[in-house]
Amino acid sequence: MEPLGYGRAPAERLDATFAALADPTRRAILARLASGQASVTQLTEPFAISQAAVSKHLKVLERAGLISQGRDAQRRPRRLEAKPLAEATGWLERYRRFWEGSFQHLDVVLDELKAIENKQTRTVRHQKRDTSKRNVRRGDRR
Repeated sequence: MEPLGYGRAPAERLDATFAALADPTRRAILARLASGQASVTQLTEPFAISQAAVSKHLKVLERAGLISQGRDAQRRPRRLEAKPLAEATGWLERYRRFWEGSFQHLDVVLDELKAIENKQTRTVRHQKRDTSKRNVRRGDRR
């Protein structure tokens, strides 16, 4: 099976990667394969679904280029392919930088607002203190 990710435009590869990652079972399969290659039987063990259902998930992951199938005598172990995940991470990284910049800008604005609020609070305190001093001088006790 030729992976969908190969020979395709970067946007199509990202679409295939994110579509494959959209399912929690497929993400769990990838997490398992991150620790080393495994057979379909081994990949089926933790799930309450049939081996045929796991095989369908594996085909989606293969078409996205996220896993590949090897040969080891009679076995056909699957292994994780890092390139599509690296491409997705690179794409997400641009947005992470954008959001970090936005949050840093928000921090600056919040700090400015706090400074204004603190200044206003100090001004109100001084005004109250000055008023009470005047009242004490006049003999007013409030």
